[in-house]
Amino acid sequence: MLDTARSQRLDSLRAELLTLRSAAEDAERAASAPLSRVHPVHAAGAANLVRYVALRSRDLRDVQDRLTAEGLSSLGRMEADVLRNLDAVLGTIDAALGHTAPHERATADADPRFAPATPLSVHAAALLGGTADDRQTRIMVTLPSEAADDPALVTRFARAGMDVARINCAHDDSAAWERMARHVRDAGASIRIATDLAGPKLRTGPLEPGPRVVKVSPTRDALGRVTEPASVWLVAPRADGSAAPAGEIPITDDMWLARLRIDDTVEFTDTRGRSRYMTVVALRGGGAQIEGDRTAYLGTGTLLDVDGRETRVGPLPPVDQALRVHRGEIIELRPDEEPGFTHEGRHRVGCTVPEALEVIRVGDRVLFDDGKIEGFVRAVGVADGQRVAEVEVTLASPRGTKLRAEKGINLPDTDLPISALADEDLRALDAVAGFTDIVQLSFARSPGDVARLFTELDARGAGHLGVVVKVETVRAFRALPEILLELMQRPRVGIMIARGDLGVEAGWERLAEVQEEILWLCEAAHVPVIWATQVLDSLAGSGVPTRAEVTDAAAGERAECVMLNKGPHIEEAIEALDDILRRMHGHLEKKRPLLRRLRAWSHEG
Repeated sequence: MLDTARSQRLDSLRAELLTLRSAAEDAERAASAPLSRVHPVHAAGAANLVRYVALRSRDLRDVQDRLTAEGLSSLGRMEADVLRNLDAVLGTIDAALGHTAPHERATADADPRFAPATPLSVHAAALLGGTADDRQTRIMVTLPSEAADDPALVTRFARAGMDVARINCAHDDSAAWERMARHVRDAGASIRIATDLAGPKLRTGPLEPGPRVVKVSPTRDALGRVTEPASVWLVAPRADGSAAPAGEIPITDDMWLARLRIDDTVEFTDTRGRSRYMTVVALRGGGAQIEGDRTAYLGTGTLLDVDGRETRVGPLPPVDQALRVHRGEIIELRPDEEPGFTHEGRHRVGCTVPEALEVIRVGDRVLFDDGKIEGFVRAVGVADGQRVAEVEVTLASPRGTKLRAEKGINLPDTDLPISALADEDLRALDAVAGFTDIVQLSFARSPGDVARLFTELDARGAGHLGVVVKVETVRAFRALPEILLELMQRPRVGIMIARGDLGVEAGWERLAEVQEEILWLCEAAHVPVIWATQVLDSLAGSGVPTRAEVTDAAAGERAECVMLNKGPHIEEAIEALDDILRRMHGHLEKKRPLLRRLRAWSHEG
């Protein structure tokens, strides 16, 4: 028999839970139009998403605390099925109160809408491959350019644990993408291919070219002794007159080059006016390798002499320039492609998406190069007949931060009037539609971007392909419920948490919170998630992981797929991630700890 006080507390909780349940059902009825358009396999997930959003629009912490105090479920795991979680708690309260006629509510037996939903694992298998019983979290690997001509490399990735091969359409060309895809098919029929459309990435325009000079330096130890000499190849002039690639210096006289012999001494005065001597150490393919123990700067036109025989250095590429930006300075953003420059602490740089400058407003934040430089729009005006935004820098290194050409620009407060599908993306779709399994949409901001992709896929006879929307802007995050409902009109869909740009726009201090909310919303919708950006980057790049990134990779077990980027040690990164995910699979499922027997400290491993 319950005491009066507890009975009153339970009655109060019951009333509040019934109010929450009514709110969830009201939201579902209000969303009947978008819900009627979702694909049948997503009907339950879409309805559950609407209910979940309705409940999470309220602050439930007080109710949770009171439920916990009564020894009841706190609804902390209600994402997968909102109504069943509410009904389970209501049923427990009814039993405790001794109600012989529980309140009327739909049950699995009475209303088919509340039948068990298609498990998230089934949706993940449909999109990412494998079966619902496989390892919960797949591994997506970004293929490097070498994969186009090295099928053995792709085979090694597959053997290491790659489940999905990602082809980044921002790099290489359609012929290379097709060769990559062919190598993936040869490596394993079960491996899915995902092609990533580049999208309208805002970047800085070109900068004024630097001097045409090459610096060659020896490597020295801590005592200043040369351990490796300065080395460079002299090569014949290129037929088209273009600059030689890095590591090579063209000369203007190929007959002079042909007469070189091992141990010849090449004398010259470098661009600083210093005399230098370098020795011929190798001859190969019509070129000559020269070495020396002093730093030298060779520029276009530098005179080279060997025993009185002279020639000159041919055309060299200009050195990449950078604007050194300090806090308090002004960056003038322009829509033109004229090379940027710096004059008296005022920097001028172009923006590759000029439409952005038509809508940017005073006070809007602007971030450059993954947030290394941050500022706000101080003024908007017209100069030389073009709309120009003056950005006052509020964040930069005390010694100044270098801003180079083709670095990302993020405008988290600006509503950009551009489609997520640029003309280049439509051409990429033409190229990949015949061999890809999944199309990944970059920089989506609204449901309309998703709808347009569906239209373009249908026009190419590719409506059957899986679609993944990358959430990498604050606007996409805020519109995620609507984007999900639009996306769920197709059967094989997913969401990628692109933590790079998303972290820049939302702020790194908010990234953890934002990615949690995305995981919750997608679980409520029963839509698989791809966890992306900087996963095991140190391991992939240097061969040695950091402790923090190993923990981050383990957290990826809460998603249905984890993406690795490129790097010289990517094969080791795949193997390590495979091992981490398999170990974590027995401990964690979404937010629910799995209480398997603990043995991490034992010799069983």
